[in-house]
Amino acid sequence: MVTISVIKADTGGFVGHTSVHPDMLGRAEDLLSPQRGSLLIDYRVAHVGDDIALIMTHTRGLESEDIHRLAWDVFQGTTAVAKELNLYGAGQDILADSFSGTVKGLGPGCAEMSFEERASEPVIVFLADKTSPGAWNLPIYRMFADPFTTPGLVIDPKMHDGFVFEVLDLMENRVARFSCPEDMYDLLLFIGAPSRYVVRRVLPRGSEEPACATSTQRLSLIAGRYVGKDDPVMIVRCQSGLPAVGEVLEPFARPMLVTGWMRGSHYGPLMPVSVDDATPSRFDGPPRVVALGFQIAAGKLIGPRDLFADPAFDPARRTALELADTMRSLGPFEPHRLPLDEMEYTTMPEVLKRVEKRFTSV
Repeated sequence: MVTISVIKADTGGFVGHTSVHPDMLGRAEDLLSPQRGSLLIDYRVAHVGDDIALIMTHTRGLESEDIHRLAWDVFQGTTAVAKELNLYGAGQDILADSFSGTVKGLGPGCAEMSFEERASEPVIVFLADKTSPGAWNLPIYRMFADPFTTPGLVIDPKMHDGFVFEVLDLMENRVARFSCPEDMYDLLLFIGAPSRYVVRRVLPRGSEEPACATSTQRLSLIAGRYVGKDDPVMIVRCQSGLPAVGEVLEPFARPMLVTGWMRGSHYGPLMPVSVDDATPSRFDGPPRVVALGFQIAAGKLIGPRDLFADPAFDPARRTALELADTMRSLGPFEPHRLPLDEMEYTTMPEVLKRVEKRFTSV
């Protein structure tokens, strides 16, 4: 059984929050390279915006202390480079002084899945910047439950029974499962509130080998204050009883509004872009997502293919930029700025405390 672990962190931005310095990527390569063929089967170092993502395959299973420690050491190394270069937010996503067996709860985001490799194993790794884990809710729903996006749900007998969605309540730290199509309306009630409920995994009915896994860490809930965007990752297996590659990509042809963007405090369009264009600048955004396609062969990562580099996504990018203009025209007013209950982890409480005495009873 092979495990794919995607662990990402913002350990310093170049310049501001726009990108990752090449020296940081080089340090990550230097630290991972000796592990290929020993601890790791294979790896790739990727990036989106100011985040570094470590894509690793191995046989150590989920939440392996050795794998997570390796990722922690890599991010310590890239943080050191960021500090040497005086980069902004050096070590931003490292919320603990020491490693404690897993990166979960320490700042870095993590998505993992284990499975028996099929004769052909296409996998897409999605990396997002300037947004939160709930950004995946709508595209996952469309991939695995919407026949207008995924006709395989109608056409392919292997998919006709549907999929099971595992939903995490971020506030109460509890999980529920919903089977589609019969639980579709119940599912939508919860995942339509992506600031609290996020899809953690999707499984084919009758199987415990996931078709999709996401990172669900929210930095503000870990730290109790705003310390940066969550910038989630997602792994999706494709074909042979699962949605085809084109079906998995199709939800991103219609940009959706997600939370994040500037200071993690605004709604903005999630724009699908190539790796070369994954360098958000306007208002520290707009939020964007890249899709890296791999074939897995005996655990080795064949790829990646930069799937959103396709000009077929140009209309989506134009729509996203038009939405960005519309939202920006609202300035500090809702619904561009997040509602107050979402602002409690930003600097809003400090401002309220400063002016509290100005409010009097009427």
